[in-house]
Amino acid sequence: QIQLHESGGGLVQAGVSLRLSCAASGGTFSGYHMGWFRQAPGKEREFVAAISGRGSGTYYANSVKGRFTISRDNAKNMVYLQMNSLAPEDTAVYYCAANDRGPMHYPRLYDVWGQGTQVTVSS
Repeated sequence: QIQLHESGGGLVQAGVSLRLSCAASGGTFSGYHMGWFRQAPGKEREFVAAISGRGSGTYYANSVKGRFTISRDNAKNMVYLQMNSLAPEDTAVYYCAANDRGPMHYPRLYDVWGQGTQVTVSS
């Protein structure tokens, strides 16, 4: 079973960039589509971005399209989320997740989760 560990969160000002990292272990990393999700206080967890197992395809929520970029390095068992032009509404706990059950753009298929990393954007 793959295990995930996120890092890179923090407190930043609006307009700056931040890159989140997720390290995977214990599985065949390229066999998993990888996704980023986030959960803001008092809200449900929402899908942010996904990338296919080989990195050939990506998929984004409309709220982050054009600002966030997901990428992966299968040689290092890493997935990244580059976040640009951050806004206060991006404040949330960000989770890395893995899916080996079906298409990458089905959020419900992600069933392995990291512990999350907090991103706080001040105005």
